[in-house]
Parts: sequence; structure tokens; C-alpha cells
Amino acid sequence: MAPQVDYSGLKPGMKLQAESDGQYHPAEVVVVSDAKKRAKAPVKVHYIGYGADWDEWLGASRLRSKALKKAPAKERQRVYSLADQVARFERAKKEDNKRYLDITTVYDGSVYKGKRVLVVGSSKGVGLELVKELKKQEAVVVATTRKDVPELEEAASQVIKDVDVTSYDSMKKMCSAISEPVDYVLFVAGYFPDIKDNLDTVQDEAALQQYQIQALGPLRCVGAMKAAGLLDKKPKIIIISSQAGSTKWRFTQNKDKGGDYGHHMSRAACNMCAVLMSEELKSMEVPIVMLHPGFNRTTMTEKYSAIWDKEGAVPAEEGAKRVLYESSKVTMKSSGKFINVEDGLQIPF
Repeated sequence: MAPQVDYSGLKPGMKLQAESDGQYHPAEVVVVSDAKKRAKAPVKVHYIGYGADWDEWLGASRLRSKALKKAPAKERQRVYSLADQVARFERAKKEDNKRYLDITTVYDGSVYKGKRVLVVGSSKGVGLELVKELKKQEAVVVATTRKDVPELEEAASQVIKDVDVTSYDSMKKMCSAISEPVDYVLFVAGYFPDIKDNLDTVQDEAALQQYQIQALGPLRCVGAMKAAGLLDKKPKIIIISSQAGSTKWRFTQNKDKGGDYGHHMSRAACNMCAVLMSEELKSMEVPIVMLHPGFNRTTMTEKYSAIWDKEGAVPAEEGAKRVLYESSKVTMKSSGKFINVEDGLQIPF
């Protein structure tokens, strides 16, 4: 690839050397164009001593002038987040990444005012904090839970109890309790048991339970909503997944140890499910995105409390704002993508 050239030093009337038929001749600049169609040859020159019909549009390879400079290399735009959680957090601090370090500097929850939001799995942790934050933003929140949660009753506009994401009948019953289509669907339900799960202690039953909740749960939820006509308003569907579902990142995050089979496999299956649903829902113009909710200080991650500080874990209420910030940006263009809410970058499958 030819090096990029900065033509800004060339001005109309400036003298230079221009090549024609293998030889350089005295010439002067007529005009420098910034039009895309002229990108390869943006400089129109007039050969001194010749008529205007000899004027040509030329690029840097046929020009000689000290005013031509090598353009500074464009910074490569990042697409993917870092697999190494510690390195990711340290980079954010080094670059003073406000979005990563303090989501309140970019978050504007007013976009949710008056919006109908379904939060599936909101009894505690990030799910409960999502409901609380949405209430502050005057959203109409429909929250589901398997049990009575007093805090949820106070925060949600409607609470649908006894919702079990491992049952399609339960999902259909949930849908029948929702009176109007929604603008957002946040599937938050998850399960990460505190067990030793490796080749010496195969936890197949626990793995199947994680599949039921995290892989099949979203499928049941979206399928039931589609059947009930609750996708007619083209809601944005957000599946809270996990970086644990990235097979590529296992070579970094589980290097030389493997383990947590049910957790990682169910999250990978969740991502596969969401990608397939994004394709099926494309004709309906219903976007669906997977979000890694970041590292949050919740009961689910309490077993990792020793590394909370080192890896930049945040309180659940901050994690909720990160999720809502990224959810508000979901469009058909981002449908099917797997995004880290910490930095807004993609996670490879």
C-alpha cells in the first residue's frame, strides 16, 4: 500500500515539478481537490510554457515538491475489547477512559422516559438495579421475578411473579400478563453456581441447569413474545450474556486451567442462540444484541471478591447504568453483535 500523503502544503500558483511521459517538467498548482473522486490524483497542475489543454490531475507519485509531506498514520480504530481483564482495566486508567472509569460522564438515562421496558430476572444484582434506575428515569418498567422482592414492588410499574425462564409455559404466562408491546426487552436472568467444575469433578447436572436458564431461557422468552405479538412494536432486545461465552478468550482467561464448563458452555450457547434469533428477526426489524455486563460486585461474583479491585469491578448500580447506556444505542446495524459494556467494544465469539 502506498504511503499516505499530506497535500495541504500545496497552494494554487505554487511552483513544483510534475512528471509527464517519464520526465519531470516545471509546473504550477492550479487547484488541490478534497473530493473523494479525486483522492488518487487530487492536484491539478499546469505545465509552464504549455497550453491549458495540457493541464493534468496528478497524485504524489508524479509530483516533486518540498511542500508534500507524509501524512501522519491514522490511529487504527479499535473494534475488539481486550481479553485480559487486568490489562483492560489498566489501559482504561492509562488512557483516562471516562466511559470505562465513570459511566456517569456519558450516561443519559432520559432516553428511557416514558419507554416501556421489560426486565426478565430482576430479583437482585444488576437486574434489580436496572429496575431502580429505570424508575428514576420515569420509564414504565415491567419486572419479572420468581419470588417476592419488596424493593422490586416499590420500583417497578408492574411485577410479574413466579416467572420461570426454564419453562416455556411460564414464559407464555408472562406474556399474557403484559398488556402492551414494549420498547426494550432486557433478559438478565442468569445462574453461576459456586461449585468446583473441572474434569475431576464433572458437574453435568449443574451444567444442564445453566443451559436451561442462560441458553434456552432467552429462546423461550423471545419465542413466547413473538407468538404473543409483543415484538410488533420492534423492541430492542438485549441479552445479558458474559465474556465467559467467548471461545477465543478462553485461551487467555482460562489459560492452562480450563474449568467452569457449565458456565462457559452455556454462555457460548446463549450467544449462538442470540445470533440465530438476530437473523430470524431481521425481517421484522427487531434488533437483538448480547452484552457482557462488565465485572460487577454482586452475590454472583462474590467468590471473586479478592480480585474485584484489581480487575475494576464496579457496584451493581454502576453496572446497570453501563448496560442501559449501551442498550440505548442498539440498532439493526448492531444486531447480532457481542459487546462489552465497559468500553463499548466487541467481544469475539
